[in-house]
Amino acid sequence: MLTVGPGCARPVDLLTEATGGDLSRSLLWRELLCRHDVTDIASAVHRDQYGCWGFLDLWRTGGQFTSQDKTFLIDIATPITTALRQAQARTFAAPPEQAPSGPVVLLLSANLDVLAQTAETEQYLRMLVPPDGGRSPVPASAYNVAAQLLAIEAGIDANPPQARVHLTAGRWLTLRAARIADTTVVGPTGDIAVTIEHTVPTERATLFAAAHGLSRRETELLRLLMIGSDTRDLASRMFVSDNTVNDHLKSMFNKTGARTRHSMLTRALGT
Repeated sequence: MLTVGPGCARPVDLLTEATGGDLSRSLLWRELLCRHDVTDIASAVHRDQYGCWGFLDLWRTGGQFTSQDKTFLIDIATPITTALRQAQARTFAAPPEQAPSGPVVLLLSANLDVLAQTAETEQYLRMLVPPDGGRSPVPASAYNVAAQLLAIEAGIDANPPQARVHLTAGRWLTLRAARIADTTVVGPTGDIAVTIEHTVPTERATLFAAAHGLSRRETELLRLLMIGSDTRDLASRMFVSDNTVNDHLKSMFNKTGARTRHSMLTRALGT
């Protein structure tokens, strides 16, 4: 996976370049993609100063991506990233609808085969990735967090095995993966449990701020609004004047499309 931060000149990389032309150095290629005659991959990470909003993998068979292909993907990375972030911001346009209740857990084997799930799980999975016809849903988001857990255990990456995913109608879910420990064996063994739960208000607010491009001080103000402070108290807590607080609020209303503090908080917290 690429590590792409603000101002990074490499939002795109090619498998042939990353492996020095020896594709067998890639575990994914060795164990899967070689069977599909994939001869190169162009990977793009769509990330800006507010967060990571998506990634794109393009597979090529019978040839390699050129430097011109890579340059084109780099040129379109910024506008696509902005569009993806703005699309996420639009999911907060209305309060979320009532969602199914009950624990939602998916049990995967060490090889990421689906072993079992709770009654509510399939309903969520069908909404996340609607399958064609009468097919069973593919738990793509669950695979992603489980794969991240394996990456942590292998020492490849240190980011937590969790992800926030928009479900529908303003609803956001948080997926987390954890190994079910075998107390008789030392090391990462046993099945993997993936939990799916409603994203808690504080996490929603953080995502709301990032998706709408709020500044650090505006995000701080949003968090303070969550505890119900008035303008004078907000100014005191932020060590600024009342006028500065009002200026921040005007900017936040402009970015989020909200007209009042209450409407902005309702959308941010999902209440």
